[in-house]
Amino acid sequence: MKKTAVILIAAFILAGCATRVSAGETDIIEIGERFFITQAHHIYLNFEHYIGRVIRYEGIFHIVHLDGQPHYLVIRHTHGCCGPDGMIGFAVELNGIEPLSIDAWVEVTGVIEEYERFSIPRISAISITEAPERGRRFVE
Repeated sequence: MKKTAVILIAAFILAGCATRVSAGETDIIEIGERFFITQAHHIYLNFEHYIGRVIRYEGIFHIVHLDGQPHYLVIRHTHGCCGPDGMIGFAVELNGIEPLSIDAWVEVTGVIEEYERFSIPRISAISITEAPERGRRFVE
């Protein structure tokens, strides 16, 4: 009886692995609204383990200028040091994709890489599209 249970458990585990591999799509990290902060923080704290992985999430297209150069971000708002003034998300390398308008709600898919200038993760965009519906602007 125990031997049969172990064999069945092993079969389920192997079937699950085979399904992921044979699905034809790489494992894409999807960041949803419910755990947005948790997932983003985990990537920031352990980004060396995420380099080269594909990520997809939605947020607000934002541009900041540093040293006269534009830096593109896809972010959500959250609590900061002085109330609801924080931002969480990732810098995005557009790779020739035209920038969208500031505050556009977008879905970005890209590869996680190291933004060497700041030693943080950055998304090398594969696609950025305006999403048909806006999600939660403020996440907790």
